[in-house]
Amino acid sequence: MLIQRLHLEQGILNSAVVGEFELAPAQRQFIELVNEAVQCGATKVLIEGQQVTGKPNLFERFLYGVFVATASLDVMNQHNTRLRFAYVIHEPVHDPGRIGETVAVNCGMDVKAFEDKNEAIQWLNQAA
Repeated sequence: MLIQRLHLEQGILNSAVVGEFELAPAQRQFIELVNEAVQCGATKVLIEGQQVTGKPNLFERFLYGVFVATASLDVMNQHNTRLRFAYVIHEPVHDPGRIGETVAVNCGMDVKAFEDKNEAIQWLNQAA
């Protein structure tokens, strides 16, 4: 996986991610993304992963959910900030059962997955 484009637009750090989903690279990309959000002062992050391919298994979804929640909470605590994340992804990367999302939310992350970019932006802009 590779972050193809990063830009700040109307307070939202927008990230276009492409490639095959693999757990370790996805985790590294997430750390890069969170650090960039803090550096540019964004509190909302839109991850456009419509071009991400692959079919993560249940255990990978669980591990990714725990990892992103832990990583984002660590960075928020270190920098005394809040971050809200929206993923725009399609099946099979987007799990209709929302395992990874549920795990991340249960670990304290403010995150939601969407199929539609406009819905994701509307949700990001709602009061948390």
